[in-house]
Amino acid sequence: MNWLTAEQALAQLGTKPQTLYANVSRGRITARPDPVDPRKSLYRQDDVERLAARQKGRRPARTVAAETIAWGEPLLETAIATVADGHLLYRGRDAVVLAENATLEEVASLLWQSSAPPNFGGKAQVRQPGMPAAYRAIAELAATDMPTTGRVRNVLIADAARTVSFLAGALAAPGDWPLHLRLARQWQRPDAAAPIRRALVLLAEHELNASTFAARVTASTGAPISAAVLAGLAALSGPLHGNASHSMVGLVEDAQRRGAEAAIAAHLRQGQKLVCFGHRLYPDGDVRAPALLQTFDLPTPYEELASVGEALSGERPNIDFALAAMTAAFTLPEDAPLQLFALARSVGWIAHALEQVETGTLIRPRARYTGPAPKIN
Repeated sequence: MNWLTAEQALAQLGTKPQTLYANVSRGRITARPDPVDPRKSLYRQDDVERLAARQKGRRPARTVAAETIAWGEPLLETAIATVADGHLLYRGRDAVVLAENATLEEVASLLWQSSAPPNFGGKAQVRQPGMPAAYRAIAELAATDMPTTGRVRNVLIADAARTVSFLAGALAAPGDWPLHLRLARQWQRPDAAAPIRRALVLLAEHELNASTFAARVTASTGAPISAAVLAGLAALSGPLHGNASHSMVGLVEDAQRRGAEAAIAAHLRQGQKLVCFGHRLYPDGDVRAPALLQTFDLPTPYEELASVGEALSGERPNIDFALAAMTAAFTLPEDAPLQLFALARSVGWIAHALEQVETGTLIRPRARYTGPAPKIN
């Protein structure tokens, strides 16, 4: 991966510095601190070249659409959340500030625009709590719930609360307490309750990520709210999304064997991106990571990996790093990051489902066919 200085990027783009910085803040160009001079930034070359080519002339609509699918312009208008100028905003409110005291229930009220925090309480407890139970619970709900078409918003809000309650019942201890307390009790880690609460708030929403887009497409068909959550869960399970924290396991084991610097250097020499570091939407670092990491002491070797990784790659730890570190610090279940992601992000998926239902439109992009030419006699 090649990086350009500001002068090189501006020469290719033919724009003013302010325009370059605006493109960075909107996620069109990825930036990172210059390892030689941290006061300066470097800019991803392929992003600059793509934007420069775009500015040279109007391209076919199909080309623009194809690029939009991968980290391009927002596909859909939304009033729910965005990443702007390095801040994650939930309906205009800074998520990091909210995470200082808010619960997931309160964030759900904000994102769903409900009059009061929803009740996610429940008495049901599955035999083996965890992700398999979560998938089963939501799949059964999706198979029997009513579609969203023709139903008023307050009824859909009730469906939404019940869906999260089913998910919580499959992951957390039963009860009417806030979800972070139920998870801490289920995992028998009461000292982790505050970091769990903060993680749930920080993970609740992240605009049009892959799982949210999947949930929104599903909602656009008129499918039940629970079906939209099921679609989100399916997309979340991939190693490039909700399971990204698990990629830290190999790096941590390698660092424990031969030290963080040797492990990271070997990783980078192979031409691989350093896992759980950097995020394209946050040129100055994923703001969710320090907001979570400050709530507990970093275990060995995470503290060394964080500092060495930033020094060698120029990228800072992201939220996946923070979740992996929290899991190690409190000896949480191995898939705790995925469970936290699933429970928290279900709130965001539902917010997008509700917003999509209000549009009354079906999301149906066209494909650009590249296969064999048709044989027509």
